[in-house]
This record gives sequence, structure tokens and C-alpha cells, in this order.
Amino acid sequence: MPSDQSTWLITVPQDGDSEGLLQELTSKLSQQSKTFSSSSIGQLYIPSFKTGTLDSLIALSEELPKHDATFTAAVAKIVETLRNLLNNDPSKLAQHILVNEKQRGLRDMTDILVKEMTSIDNVMKTKLNNYNLAKGSLVQLQRKKAGNLSVRSLADIVSKGDLLQDSEYMQSVLVAVPRNLVKNWTSGYERLATMVVPRSAVSLASDDEYSLFSVVIFSKVYDTFAQKCRENKYILRDFQYSVDKIEKEREELETADTAEKELWTELLRLSEINFSEAFQVFVHLKVVRMYIESVLRYGLPANYVGIAVKPEPKTTKRTLTTLQRHFSYLSARSQGRATSKRGGPTNEDFVGEYQSLLDQSFSTLFCTRSLGL
Repeated sequence: MPSDQSTWLITVPQDGDSEGLLQELTSKLSQQSKTFSSSSIGQLYIPSFKTGTLDSLIALSEELPKHDATFTAAVAKIVETLRNLLNNDPSKLAQHILVNEKQRGLRDMTDILVKEMTSIDNVMKTKLNNYNLAKGSLVQLQRKKAGNLSVRSLADIVSKGDLLQDSEYMQSVLVAVPRNLVKNWTSGYERLATMVVPRSAVSLASDDEYSLFSVVIFSKVYDTFAQKCRENKYILRDFQYSVDKIEKEREELETADTAEKELWTELLRLSEINFSEAFQVFVHLKVVRMYIESVLRYGLPANYVGIAVKPEPKTTKRTLTTLQRHFSYLSARSQGRATSKRGGPTNEDFVGEYQSLLDQSFSTLFCTRSLGL
């Protein structure tokens, strides 16, 4: 059964049986569901195309489902990009997905649509990649500011006065100690190496996971001290106080933040524009596919009526049954072979010979895939 999350597209020959079709279907569907709205059904214009040869129609009928899937994926990716940019806010998303041509041959029209959708998709990929790179850079810099004391930047935590300056033989080292090991550190850091300055450990900062200490040692025992710290699960932080470095980190964060915001705005605007463009191209392809499958199913002359129906999830099965019953007369037409006045096959002979190419029900030639809008 077609998805209740899709819009169903229906096409039938425009003849005496199709007069007043929209009103009749609206009445029947309203009767089967009190909540069915007239806004859930509408007429879809099926333009006239240069039909071309039967071989070209058959080739296109086999090719279009692949393009259909590609187009659906391209539109869905734009919607997903918008959803992510807007933090999955349905009300905001709804605000950004709002959507006389010369007669052309079907092959020309298909090539134009594929070219246009490919161009839109390539532009979106490039812009999305640029934004993801900027966002990744910003996140990385923010982690340096927001991570725990074992990994975050210490530029805004450690001041110049916290470190021993200008000593030829001694140096200050910074150690991030797990909170559950602080007592062990306090009672044992002086014995981690032979030349640790007694009572030199000073607590500089704490968070939920670590406490940061500075301690003074003789430079010659640094390697031994570092090894003992690793054995005791203490983390040495490599840090040198530098005014230039602090300023550089601040500027990098500001630059990354500005770049991310600018690219976010640009990507949001582009996604909104490209959604409208891509969805129109997507619907054009659906109409071309409807036209081709209608010719192969019903034959010529190619004069068809299109109907779009948005089913309600709770009454999808009943809606489909109603449509199948209403269009049951098409079954006989679709399976029959017409003859001309001279007794030979007419253009409608397309139908009898090639109707088996189409595996859809008579009521709905095909349905759009759900875009999750």
C-alpha cells in the first residue's frame, strides 16, 4: 500500500468519464472521512509534451525511476540540512520550506531537469562542507575552553604569578589530578621524585573531574617525575605562559565563531532558496514520469487529467479503496487493444503491448516518497 506520509499523484485520460472528477472525488473522500479537507486534494496540471517514439518512451520509463530516487534524496538532504540548522524546530522549519513554458521533447525536458538538480545538489554539497569545516573548527576551539582540566586550554586559568620564573635549575610543572586521587596526591607528590620542592604544590583550579596543581621540581628530575605521574594516573599539562599565546587563542575563537555564524546564515538562506528550486524540479520530474507512464498505459491522444491527494494516516486504507473503486473502469481500458476503422492497431495499441511495463495499481500511477516535512 502507498505510504500515508506521501502525496499520491493520479492521472487519467481526459474524456467524458473525467468530467467533474475533482468535485466527485472530493465528495466521495469527504463522505468516507469527516475530517477529510478539500485542501487535501487538488488538480495537477499535466502539460503537453512532444511524445517522441515508442522506444524513447520505454527507455525513459526505465530511466526515470532512478532520477526520481536521486531527486527525492537531493530534496530530502536540503530538508535535513535546514532541520539541523534550525535545531529540529518544526515551526521554524515550516517557515523555510515554502514553494509559461515552451513545449519541449520529453528527453530534452528530462536532461534539463537532471542538469538543474545536479547543479543544485553540487552547490549544496560545497556549501554544507564549508559550513561543517567551520563548525568543526569552532567546536574544537570551544572544547579547549569547555573541556575538563586534563584537556582544556589553561591560558585563562594559569597566570604568570602561578609559575616559577627565570630559574636555571628549577621549574614549575602543572598536574591535573583526578578528584578521587587528590588526597593521594597531597600526601605523596613530594616522593614522586628525589628533587621535588617540599610544600610547593598549590591548587590553582578544580572542576567536576580534576583539580589542577602547580608544583616546583628540579629540572633534572622532570622525566622521572613525569613517569611517576603517569603511573599514578596524574596528568602533566604542558603549558608555557605567554601573553601572545593567550591573545592568539582569543582571536582564533572569535574568528571561528564569526565564520561559523556567517556560514550558518549563508547556508540557511541558500537551503531555503534551493529547497524551493529543487522541489519544483522534483515535481516537474514527477509530472514527466506521469505523462510517460500515462501514454504507455492509456495510449494516445496524450490528453490527461492529474489529481494530487494527501491521505490522512488514519484513513489511508479506506482512501485507497475509494480511489481504486472509482477508477476501476480504467482497468478494462488499460488492458484492451483498440483498433482503427481500417481494422489495424491504433496508437492505443501501445497500451495493450506495453502496459505490463507498469506494475502500479490503476488508481495511482506512482506516489512521492515521504520527505518527512
